[in-house]
Amino acid sequence: MAFDFKLPDLGEGIAEVELRRWLVAEGDAVREHQPLLEVETDKAVVEVPSPRSGVVSGLRRKEGETVQVGEVLLTLADREAEPKLQAAEQRPAPRPASVGIVGSLPEAEEEPLPAVAGAFEGLATPMVRKLARERGIDLRSIKGSGPRGCIRPEDLDRQLPPAARVMGGAGPEERVPLRGLRRTIARNVTASQRITAFVTSMEEVDITDVFEMRSREQGEVESRGTHLTFLPFFMKAVQHALKEHPLLNASIDDETQELVLKRHYHFGIAVDTPEGLMVPVIRDVDKKSIIELAQAIQELGRKARERSIALDELKGSSFTITNYGHFGGTFATPIINWPDVAIMGFGRIVERPWVHRGEIAIRKILPLSLTFDHRATDGADAARFLGKVLRYLEDPALLFLDCG
Repeated sequence: MAFDFKLPDLGEGIAEVELRRWLVAEGDAVREHQPLLEVETDKAVVEVPSPRSGVVSGLRRKEGETVQVGEVLLTLADREAEPKLQAAEQRPAPRPASVGIVGSLPEAEEEPLPAVAGAFEGLATPMVRKLARERGIDLRSIKGSGPRGCIRPEDLDRQLPPAARVMGGAGPEERVPLRGLRRTIARNVTASQRITAFVTSMEEVDITDVFEMRSREQGEVESRGTHLTFLPFFMKAVQHALKEHPLLNASIDDETQELVLKRHYHFGIAVDTPEGLMVPVIRDVDKKSIIELAQAIQELGRKARERSIALDELKGSSFTITNYGHFGGTFATPIINWPDVAIMGFGRIVERPWVHRGEIAIRKILPLSLTFDHRATDGADAARFLGKVLRYLEDPALLFLDCG
């Protein structure tokens, strides 16, 4: 008796996924809960387990395809399954993986799959393999930079001479499908711009005292195995200011036309990954110390870049922070991480002449950009909030006068 296995609901409102790779082939015997395939959602790479035992009688979708929830992925047959399952038990059990909401998240590097009739050479999507064939590149000679060593288009570009890279390899242009995380980013930022009434306000602040505080304590913190950046200080300043301006620590329920004020401080932190921007959420910023925030940033950033982050670590933000200054940017117009109503961007710290205590001195100056949803509050309130953030960054001792 044949059983059609359909893509299950993975939760979090996920309606479609990209099929990254099959973990089984036609004729394979599988056990219940054994991983069948690896898919990429808009937030994570997930292994989808089998709901029952059987023999794979047909793979219905190809690697690289987009699959909707409810569509058939493969067919399992009961006929002649038992002898094959008994034989499968003689083989070593597959490496267990950490269980996610639905499916599982890979924990460690796996052995690369063997080549099959010359069609598969290393971990790569069909699109990448097609590009490699067009460019005459042997995938076996490339070490992939993606999750689990997966070969990405950028890895192919590095194999080409500079002139060919500019021209896109085989011709004057190249079309790269918007897939996986990049497609999700495109969809989300478009929705945010369409839904919100966004306005950006910009300021500059003297953070010399924060700079000196970080320099003094950096060695002590790093001796504990944590890298201390400026971001924990920025987060604390924003969190204290939000206490006095709750309209910016909120979301809008468009269906009921209600402003939902958050009584918690869960900050989404924009993280640059090889696949694109991800926004893991650090919860209870008000209850964490500077060191605890540094540890959380480091851990969630690592998991985001490795695409091993859990889905529930990417939801529930009440405010978002992005530190594009790390890449050399100054001012920007950050896009609101909807349904949040505000996002704060921090630019590159520079030394500039600045009036300090009535005299001109060389000080450390930080550019700030606040984008907010004008439906939630007005410019005057946003300006006062920004002024509070400036005050806390100019005099970081104020951050420790309030235990929250």
